[in-house]
Amino acid sequence: MPRQNKGRQKIEMKRITNESSLLVAFSKRYAGLFKKSSELCTLCGVEMAIIIFSPTKKVFSFGHPCVQSVLDRFLEQSHPSRSRSRAYQLMQHYRNSNIRELNMQLSNLLGQLEAEKKTSEELKKIRNARKEDCWWDAPLENLRVEELETLKDAILELKKNSERQVERLIGNRWLTLQQ
Repeated sequence: MPRQNKGRQKIEMKRITNESSLLVAFSKRYAGLFKKSSELCTLCGVEMAIIIFSPTKKVFSFGHPCVQSVLDRFLEQSHPSRSRSRAYQLMQHYRNSNIRELNMQLSNLLGQLEAEKKTSEELKKIRNARKEDCWWDAPLENLRVEELETLKDAILELKKNSERQVERLIGNRWLTLQQ
């Protein structure tokens, strides 16, 4: 019986030019790389560190037991003169990029917090201004006849709306129970 499809095809190894395809491929493949690395560490008991700079210049890392300890061990066992140059620079760049990213996140969060505080202050001002305009919060003895009539109409309307809502909820519950 002939095959219906071609199955899994081998893709040509060349740089992906389409930016969105490149980012999708990167996200899938780096996750796969980390998964395989984790399996290797678990099955064989090895220690490893992987540092990846994404196409968008973000840093991703995997380390077992952790990136820092593996890099430290690598630097200790490498040639002191050569390891201090390139490996040390990579480690410093990794540390600095994490610190920069965390600082950017902190700055964004602080900006959001400040904006929320301003919004909160504005809302408090609006609430306070409305409290002065809320004649219905005043004692009933202080209300004029027109205000009492408006309050009465509003309460009756609220009562009708509440009754309709209760009927609707009870009707929905009744339908649910019958099903």
